Amino acid sequence: MVESVITIGGITAAVLVAISLFFSKALSKNNYLGYFPSFLIALAGGVFVTLAAVAGKVDIMGLGYGGWGIAFLFAAATGLIVTSIIDSYANVEA
Repeated sequence: MVESVITIGGITAAVLVAISLFFSKALSKNNYLGYFPSFLIALAGGVFVTLAAVAGKVDIMGLGYGGWGIAFLFAAATGLIVTSIIDSYANVEA
C-alpha cells in the first residue's frame, strides 16, 4: 500500500507542477492563480482523509480513502513547494 501511495502521489505531484507552471507562465507576475490547483488537491486530500474516518473500508485501485487523501496531500505540498521556488526565481529583479 505504501508503494501505491507514493506512486499516485508522485504522479499527481508531477501533473500538478506542470499545470501550476503553465498557469504561472501564462499569466502576469502579480497573479497567484498558479497556486490554486495545489490548494484544490489539498482540499480533496482533506476530504478523503475525513471520509476515511467516517466511511467503512473502501478500496479504489488498491487504496482506501485514507491512502488517496495522504497521496493528494503529499502531491499538494510538493506542488506548492516546487511552484513557489520556481515562481520566486522567475520574479527576481536584476
